[in-house]
Amino acid sequence: MTDNHKGWHEQLSYTLLEYRTTTRTSTGPTPYLLIYRTEAVIPAEVEIPSLRIIQEAELDNAEWVRDRYEQLVLIDKKRMVFVCHGQLYQQRMARAFNKRVRTRLFQIGQLVLKRIFQHQEEYKGKFSPNWQGSYVVRKMLSGGAVVLAEMDGQEWQKPINSDEIKCCYA
Repeated sequence: MTDNHKGWHEQLSYTLLEYRTTTRTSTGPTPYLLIYRTEAVIPAEVEIPSLRIIQEAELDNAEWVRDRYEQLVLIDKKRMVFVCHGQLYQQRMARAFNKRVRTRLFQIGQLVLKRIFQHQEEYKGKFSPNWQGSYVVRKMLSGGAVVLAEMDGQEWQKPINSDEIKCCYA
């Protein structure tokens, strides 16, 4: 790097190349490989040369076609490995998230309070209450959704997520 901070722009391209060719934990491959479908290499390391180099090296067409076909098969294998790696990563992240999630179980007929969000009409400002009403749980749906009803028996049309309600101990 440079001794002073005035020449940082001269090193930017090298820093970007390093960032783009570093393996990511979340996806497995490098960003460069995902975009260009090949690893970044310097010209001296190119395994299958360009058409100009092939003509200079006098490779026959059959050998060139075979090398290209092997490279395409290798790309497909790498993609499958990356897809599997992505799925495993998502499973690990879901497991880590689910460790911290506290399941909320409600009973039909139980009294609950509903959270007031800032975008709702009931919101009156930051000094107003965050919870409203006493509602009755009418139905428990899959995935933690709950259908509520008002105290007079009028049932809501839309279900609400169980994370947005809490027990009312009145």
